[in-house]
Amino acid sequence: MITDIVIVVAAALLAGVYLSWRAGRIDRLHARVEMARTALDVTLLRRSSVALELATSGLLDPATSLLLAGAVHGTRPGQDNDRPRDLAESDLTRALRAAFSQPGFRASLSSKEGADELLAEVEAAAHQVFLARKFYNDLVAATREARRRPLARLLRLSGKARAPEFFEMDDSLVAENSTAPLSL
Repeated sequence: MITDIVIVVAAALLAGVYLSWRAGRIDRLHARVEMARTALDVTLLRRSSVALELATSGLLDPATSLLLAGAVHGTRPGQDNDRPRDLAESDLTRALRAAFSQPGFRASLSSKEGADELLAEVEAAAHQVFLARKFYNDLVAATREARRRPLARLLRLSGKARAPEFFEMDDSLVAENSTAPLSL
């Protein structure tokens, strides 16, 4: 009889520890998603800042500068812009790709002072956006998977926290019509 009570108490204790661990894991995943979203926002802001610097540098022709500056303006938070952020960021990617894919783009800028450094900075910022978005979406997938487990759903281990959303945007470094990678 005492053995049965000890087994039941041990099983209940073990189940409690497991449920607490599982709820803590979901909570930690949510915190990591928030940190990754902040890092993604920072990299997006850096990319738009560097793209605006390129647009206003005088290195580009006026039409390309205007296109790039307009795309950057659409990404700025707080603008009277009804467009979702992912679409605005995709527009900026397409504008950067259009600027970099012009025939003779690099050759025309190679003789201008500071052009190489600025282009390298734009390329690095674009690559950081790619990495930050991939990392964020991987964390979102892991969090959503942990929330989908039957025990987590049944016992509502995620509490009232909303499920994180993926951030989808065009950040490809390859033109859609080409198999050659752009150095963006």
